[in-house]
Amino acid sequence: MTDTVTLTSGLDGFEFTALHAQPEGERKGGIVVVQEIFGLDPYVQADVARWSALGFEVLAPSIFDRAVPGYVAGRAPEDFQTGVAHVNAIGTAKMLSDIQACIDHLAPRGPVFAVGYCLGGSLVWLAAGKLRSLAAGSAYYGSMIAANADLPLNAPLIVHLGRKDPHIPADAVKARLAETHPEVTVHVYENSGHGFNNDGRPDSDPEDARLARKRTLALFQANGAA
Repeated sequence: MTDTVTLTSGLDGFEFTALHAQPEGERKGGIVVVQEIFGLDPYVQADVARWSALGFEVLAPSIFDRAVPGYVAGRAPEDFQTGVAHVNAIGTAKMLSDIQACIDHLAPRGPVFAVGYCLGGSLVWLAAGKLRSLAAGSAYYGSMIAANADLPLNAPLIVHLGRKDPHIPADAVKARLAETHPEVTVHVYENSGHGFNNDGRPDSDPEDARLARKRTLALFQANGAA
């Protein structure tokens, strides 16, 4: 079961909403699920449910609330452009502050992890360098990762990329991170493109999606998940 909570950014005092799910069974930790540019859509909701079923308390912040409260979009080209406009209008600092508020909300009850997709993957990478109290992170196909490869990291990370992704050159990103962060494992999934965690999407290979989730869970377990 999920509900909606309201949290407050420590940066500017802005109140934003987040999808929240309690863990099923024994609590293993907290997870912040960071959205793509399409808002808290059914794919994010499915991911929240998936992690909750594995025993994690989950928060998925609605990071475009400053632009359009409760924003959810489809997958049309104009939806993508609208999402980009929201990113540019809000800026990464405020979005990261919302992620920090989620971490702070979960932290009193155990270790907190983060997983993010597309925009969210980029934000998880930035969060590992700029935010506090993050135990580990899993960043999927974030377009800003290579440009921020020099960022010192404060938390263990893994990165997931699709070989068929037309937007992110997997080999170039992997090579760049090998130079700056050899401790970060970059997994390239040969049968998938961008957004492959979204079950049923054209670029999603079910086996690749399951393997990436398995690797993410293993990272979290190695860094404090009960």
